Amino acid sequence: MKYKIICFFLLSLPLTIFAQTEERTVRTLEECIDLALKNNLDLKQSHLNEKTSDINFRQNKNALLPTINGNYNLGISNGRSIDPFTNSFVNEQLTFSNAGLGLDATVFNGFRLINSWKQAKLNLKAAEMETEAAKQALILNVTLTYLQVLNAQDLVKLAKARVGTIQGQLDRLRSLYEEETGNPAEYRDLQGQIAADASNLVESENTLETEIINLNTLINANEEITVAALDQKLEIEKYTYTPNEVYTQALDVFPSVKASDLSLEAASKGVAVARSQYTPEISFFANLNTNYSSAARLFTESGTSIIENGDFVTINNQNFAVLTEQSNFKSEEIPYNDQFANNLNSSVGFAVTVPLFNGFRAKNNVALEKIKKEEAQTTLEMTKLNLQQSVKQSYNTMQAAFERYSLLQDQVEAYKESFRINEIRFNNGVSNSVDYIISKNNLDNAQINLANVGYEYLLRVRVLEYYRVGL
Repeated sequence: MKYKIICFFLLSLPLTIFAQTEERTVRTLEECIDLALKNNLDLKQSHLNEKTSDINFRQNKNALLPTINGNYNLGISNGRSIDPFTNSFVNEQLTFSNAGLGLDATVFNGFRLINSWKQAKLNLKAAEMETEAAKQALILNVTLTYLQVLNAQDLVKLAKARVGTIQGQLDRLRSLYEEETGNPAEYRDLQGQIAADASNLVESENTLETEIINLNTLINANEEITVAALDQKLEIEKYTYTPNEVYTQALDVFPSVKASDLSLEAASKGVAVARSQYTPEISFFANLNTNYSSAARLFTESGTSIIENGDFVTINNQNFAVLTEQSNFKSEEIPYNDQFANNLNSSVGFAVTVPLFNGFRAKNNVALEKIKKEEAQTTLEMTKLNLQQSVKQSYNTMQAAFERYSLLQDQVEAYKESFRINEIRFNNGVSNSVDYIISKNNLDNAQINLANVGYEYLLRVRVLEYYRVGL
């Protein structure tokens, strides 16, 4: 009874795990890739980096345009101040206002703005290539993980088949064991073997769950996803391209290589931008200004009056004041709009800035940009070298997997026949349980190795095609 409870627990555990997978949505490879392209966080980060580069590009492009700025102020001054209308000192509360419009356009600055624009454009293209590289890498990772889930599913099937085979033999020997007519050692051997096979089934189910979790992490969808079991046999065909052919084609289409090449061109433009600090800068400017003052007055003639002018004349020793006629004026505040219209003034001209000495800042900036260029060159060479090594490594692994697959096919067929014979002999009591278990384990291990090698070959072919033409 204790043995039955243990066996029931071991056999029900993987079934419980498998029941969890049934709640997941079954998706095809194409559906998984589409969902990953929409939801993967790493790819979203690449898109954000590309948008940042696009804004930087537009900002450098717009820097070629002239700048136009306007200003306006309105305030109140108390105490002694300068009247902006008369430029004389006043000691009163004064309301003042100024407005201006200025234009500034760079005519020449050593092509700094043009080279900055070209550099930003190259950085934008490099960011686009990096986004494409992230997209291609995501598609590859989803594809490889999808195949790994299929591989894990096949291993679960094989593990269940192993348990079923031993369970059938154990049921047959149980009745003999209970009747005390069979060999008890053979019954106990099969008890130990079914426990080992059940343990392998649990491990296979756990591996399958891990691969499904990895797939869902890449997809990052709002649903739990699994894949449909592969009903057809794996098609293993010999790969026709050589490593050099794959590498040569990868240099033309691989996004990471293109991104590194564009970054090198951008770094070259960065050196040109830094060198522009050695050249004079010529700019054109134009300004339009006006102002308002509450102290400004408009005086209009309102008539005449006779007043003493302070002089006098003497007639017969008698002084008489001298009278004079003067014009009378009426003071009126000049309206705000009239002052702004009447006080307009403008200026235009060219300005030249000649760099004479700036603490060797220009020289150091050029040196730093040259270092960045060398770093970009090194990055490009490292990208090409890593690509070449990855192609060779994937090709060698693929080639070895292809050769092993052919050998393991023959091994599986041989062990199938051996197990068939040993099963017949064991059922007829001619051979013992040890020979039966050894023959069964040989077949099971050969089938597992064949499945693993088959998927390993497909994975490496996918990687090589990713390098050669993308996905």
